[in-house]
Amino acid sequence: MNNKGVTDIFFDLDHTLWDFDRNSFLALKRVFNTFGINLKVETFTAVYEPINVAYWKLYRDEKVSKQQLRRGRLIEAFEHFEMNFSMQEIDDMAVSYIDELPVNNHLLDGTIEILDYLLDKYTLHIITNGFEEVQHIKLKNSGIQGYFKTVTSSEEVGLKKPNPVIFKTALEKADVLKESTLMIGDSFEADILGAKAFGMRTLFYNYRQEKVPHGYPYIDTLLEIKNHL
Repeated sequence: MNNKGVTDIFFDLDHTLWDFDRNSFLALKRVFNTFGINLKVETFTAVYEPINVAYWKLYRDEKVSKQQLRRGRLIEAFEHFEMNFSMQEIDDMAVSYIDELPVNNHLLDGTIEILDYLLDKYTLHIITNGFEEVQHIKLKNSGIQGYFKTVTSSEEVGLKKPNPVIFKTALEKADVLKESTLMIGDSFEADILGAKAFGMRTLFYNYRQEKVPHGYPYIDTLLEIKNHL
């Protein structure tokens, strides 16, 4: 992988640097406690997580709204356990979850080490599809906000990765040409295919151990970035 000429690196946040699965689990534990839900969070998340991934794809594809995502993932997961709640209860749980999500801010292994390594050599940025109201809190509370020159969110732009407009907006904010950039993220569709189609170089963080199509450079751990940069 030839990354000669790269000056600016754009990271996704959730599942790439910020340990979404661990932090989400802890947030759900507090939500379940608050609402008196008699169900093991470990049992719930085994069902909830793939539903959540599916809803995020629908959200990226503009097939569901933010509210439909927040409601639908909870409703469908609870239905699996034959548990039903009023829409008001679902909305209250959804709000509570979003409030609780940035309380814990565990980072994925190697995050600080790799950011320290890169910061001396490159200008770093964030491009995220996550909700605007919590992404900046996550960056601040996890102690990594200072590493990044710019943060671009899908809600700010009004369009989500892989739409080329969000990449265009991020590069304009960063004041950098696409030929000098590299996108690193865990979503092959949103981060890698989206950035590559726009003309950026890419490095896929294979967080879920997927089969990677030929010709796409990838890493299994964050510290492997050192082998590419």
